[in-house]
Amino acid sequence: MNSPVKTQRQARRIHRWFVPIAAAPLLLTAGTGSIYSLLLEQGIDAFWLLKIHTGHFGWLNLQSFYPLLLGVLTIVVTGSGVVMLLRPSR
Repeated sequence: MNSPVKTQRQARRIHRWFVPIAAAPLLLTAGTGSIYSLLLEQGIDAFWLLKIHTGHFGWLNLQSFYPLLLGVLTIVVTGSGVVMLLRPSR
């Protein structure tokens, strides 16, 4: 069985590797959703922002599995962060 220190070290390694990968699509989704909402309040319908928000990037259409990708990335980053917060017992 893994020691708590080794588990925490593995969590840090996973977390450091996944955060840059997960941050880009999560920030893109949050940003485009917020900007679309603000523009819609001003009477501007920027539908292209909604397409980016849902994973349709021009010729690259990820809409069928983009929500699943965002969910998995969020769970992995959150889980590894929680493990890092737990202090190993001595």
